[in-house]
Amino acid sequence: MNDIGVRDAAVTDVDVVVIGAGQAGLSSAYHLRRRGFEPERDFVVLDHAPQPGGAWQFRWPSLTYGKVHGMHALPGMELTGADPERPSSEVIGAYFDAYEKRFDLRVRRPVDVHRVSEGEDGRLLVETSAGTWSTRALINATGTWDRPFWPRYPGQETFRGRQLHTAIYPGPEAFRGQRVIVVGGGASGTQHLMEIAPYAAETWWVTRRPPVFAEGPFDEDRGRNAVAMVEERVRQGLPPLSVVSVTGLPVNDAVREARANGVLDRLPMFDRITPSGVEWDDGRHVEADVILWATGFRAAIEHLAPLRLREPGGGIRMDGTRAAADPRVHLVGYGPSASTIGANRAGRAAVRDIVRLLEGVAVGV
Repeated sequence: MNDIGVRDAAVTDVDVVVIGAGQAGLSSAYHLRRRGFEPERDFVVLDHAPQPGGAWQFRWPSLTYGKVHGMHALPGMELTGADPERPSSEVIGAYFDAYEKRFDLRVRRPVDVHRVSEGEDGRLLVETSAGTWSTRALINATGTWDRPFWPRYPGQETFRGRQLHTAIYPGPEAFRGQRVIVVGGGASGTQHLMEIAPYAAETWWVTRRPPVFAEGPFDEDRGRNAVAMVEERVRQGLPPLSVVSVTGLPVNDAVREARANGVLDRLPMFDRITPSGVEWDDGRHVEADVILWATGFRAAIEHLAPLRLREPGGGIRMDGTRAAADPRVHLVGYGPSASTIGANRAGRAAVRDIVRLLEGVAVGV
């Protein structure tokens, strides 16, 4: 590892830049520390969020910690004694904050990364709102929260009501007495519906495909199968699938009750939006005050565009956590590692490969 050096007044040299301080970024930083890398000397963690907590800090207040499914602890420090009634944004934000301090990760925030491009002498150049870093390797852990996906439908701009995305969901009370269409077949869509229904005048659930409800525990075999499906797509350079598309919607007592009382009765995707609601080609029309787009997110990787990593299929072809086209670049929390436990494992794997790269050992053998 090299001591930090300054090539000129504007560029700082490090061995590794970590972009993002959510689960994937903090896991990566932890494993860098374990391998002997020193923050600010050998690596730097850049996070655009205003405070610790990754995307969790932006979650809606009604998503309490007790409603969170599958939050896996960061490596080296368990999350214990959390109040299940407390908002997950507060619980996980405080946990991430304590984690950063315990392992002295020295996350820099808020820092916006503008672009990553080819630098000099085989290094990468990371240009940000806080200066420019020249690095030998990059761990990209930017997740998806900053890229909410808004589908486009004819007439969308004519709707006189309110349209909003899960990314700015305010909680169920904001929909009191209103007619609400929730679009999207994932976990967020079902959670929103079940929360909003007691407050709204009426709700409708619209999805592109019939939802698949998965009974029974999400055991190790199902988890492995889901990861394998996503992994195969990114290996081919295709964009990752959503989690629900490969796992199905988990069924619990609340979901069973919502299905029984009609809250989770699904309608096929409408064909157009009108000033007062939505329409289907068969003549059906629904009047609504709100359209809530629970339509997911896309990977936030535009800053990597100068490296030309995307394949014709639209995704980045991956070999483990490495971008197949550039072994200096690791995407953690992308594709099969886009889960809390997956991000932990991917952080460790990325650091292992980066150590070999920096030592001049061929990776992927």
